[in-house]
Amino acid sequence: MESLISLVNKLQRACTALGDHGEDSALPTLWDALPSIAVVGGQSSGKSSVLESVVGKDFLPRGSGIVTRRPLVLQLHRLDEGREYAEFMHLPRKRFTDFAAVRKEIQDETDRETGRSKAISPVPIHLSVYSPHVVNLTLIDLPGLTKVAVEGQPESIVQDIENMVRAYIEKPNCVILAVSPANQDLATSDAIKISREVDPKGERTIGVLTKIDLMDKGTDAVDILEGKAYKLQFPWIGVVNRSQADINKSVDMVAARRKEKEYFATSPEYKHLAHRMGSEHLGKVLSKHLEQVIKSRIPGIQSLISKTLNELETELNRLGKPIASDAGGKLYTIMEICRIFDGIYKEHLDGIRPGGEKIYNVFDNNFPAALKRLQFDKHLSMENVRKLITEADGYQPHLIAPEQGYRRLIESCLVNIRGPAEAAVDAVHGILKELVHKAISETAELKQFPTLRVEVSTAAFDSLERMREESKKATLKLVDMECSYLTVDFFRKLPQDVEKGGNPTHSIFDRYNDSYLRRIGTTVLSYVNMVCATLRNSIPKSIVYCQVREAKRSLLDHFFTELGAREMKQLSKLLDEDPAVMERRANLAKRLELYRSAQAEIDAVAWAK
Repeated sequence: MESLISLVNKLQRACTALGDHGEDSALPTLWDALPSIAVVGGQSSGKSSVLESVVGKDFLPRGSGIVTRRPLVLQLHRLDEGREYAEFMHLPRKRFTDFAAVRKEIQDETDRETGRSKAISPVPIHLSVYSPHVVNLTLIDLPGLTKVAVEGQPESIVQDIENMVRAYIEKPNCVILAVSPANQDLATSDAIKISREVDPKGERTIGVLTKIDLMDKGTDAVDILEGKAYKLQFPWIGVVNRSQADINKSVDMVAARRKEKEYFATSPEYKHLAHRMGSEHLGKVLSKHLEQVIKSRIPGIQSLISKTLNELETELNRLGKPIASDAGGKLYTIMEICRIFDGIYKEHLDGIRPGGEKIYNVFDNNFPAALKRLQFDKHLSMENVRKLITEADGYQPHLIAPEQGYRRLIESCLVNIRGPAEAAVDAVHGILKELVHKAISETAELKQFPTLRVEVSTAAFDSLERMREESKKATLKLVDMECSYLTVDFFRKLPQDVEKGGNPTHSIFDRYNDSYLRRIGTTVLSYVNMVCATLRNSIPKSIVYCQVREAKRSLLDHFFTELGAREMKQLSKLLDEDPAVMERRANLAKRLELYRSAQAEIDAVAWAK
């Protein structure tokens, strides 16, 4: 099962490299799912000494106040033989054999993230120690809990540290190593207090009691170590760390461990517990327990990885493919995106997507309604007919039929149709523009490139404008043609009886009477209505031919022609993707690779198990 701890170590390092350490992520994080052991304790509880005893090396920064200001992920790797050394994840090719240099690098790396202030940061430092004298184990050393801010620290430091510690130990996959000093009342222990809040049954808390050798004479910690004073699911473990005098004398860890064993073995109060006391025993217990926790969590981790893989792939598909680096690749990318947009636009016009039906509504409702609103009957009132007929006759009254008067009356009516005809052209133009907006918003690939999106929409609008002008010319020509040449057969079929003014022997002045003029008005209205019926059918055909058909055939033709002449720099400008999107895609791709690798490795370990 040691391979499980090694695998978790590897995944934790990869998570940190990707910035995935359980903070402010929109996606589930693998870090949160990985079992870990978090070391919690108040300042001066002996927390650092416990870690050094487990490792067997003096390597952690020391001093007054808050020394640990960033989480330290300490990964221990047991070697069969060889010289012990340490590696930092942020210095991957550098091995440290001098552990005093390790201490200095922890301080320097903390300062690089937080500055030389006494602020804290949630970004972890990863330290791996390789040694024949350690067990396979991973521990996360957290900043020591404090009750007051010291000089140079913000007032919020107390709450900030508690929030950071809580963020780690609240996770159900976290084992809490609660370090408390024996020479203080356990009821006031910071570690016990916060662990009780997140783990009230003590199911994932391992209690460590330090400074047993510093207790007042006549007192002991037997009740605590036997679980009588405060019961946890796991037995308490007592340790005896090096004293300050030992540290000053540079007493090594091997001698310190020997001295610790002797203390428990020879103390009358503790010799019955000696077999489960000491930092060496603590390391073995933690390693074994971490293996068991990892083993039990494998199904949950596999489930999370599978779910997250789907989410990552969906998000990457939404962000689109990365941009090609060469001119040909860029041109191909632009053309493909434009074709996708063009296809979506045609689907709107062809009814596969909504919107195209609005054009039919213009022809079937709006245009006929506009023609009706022209009210030709009012235009052909008795006064207007008399006025135009008289003006058309000039000084010589008409002899048989007022032909010029008819022409003027008809033209004066038909010219009004230009307004609804133009309005129909503009209405269809507006719908075609609206569909461009829709198609652009529905083309996911265009969202990736703001400049290309603007260029495509501008090119489409320019094409639609040219089509509108052509359509307007063609449509108004239809109206003008009706004005230019009247349908003769219509007038040949009119009845010519005496009562209706068709007899040329009547007096010229009789021909201007109301009955005669009313007859002319009725005839002109019938002719105009006939022309309206014709135009009602022909104008939509003209508009569809000049605008809708052309929009489907050649909406981006001008853009494509111009695109072929552009240079690499101009093509790159069109594909000026938002840097934040590029960065997010790269991060998601790395995370996807991490999760795929994790899935393969965890599956292999699970099957081997």
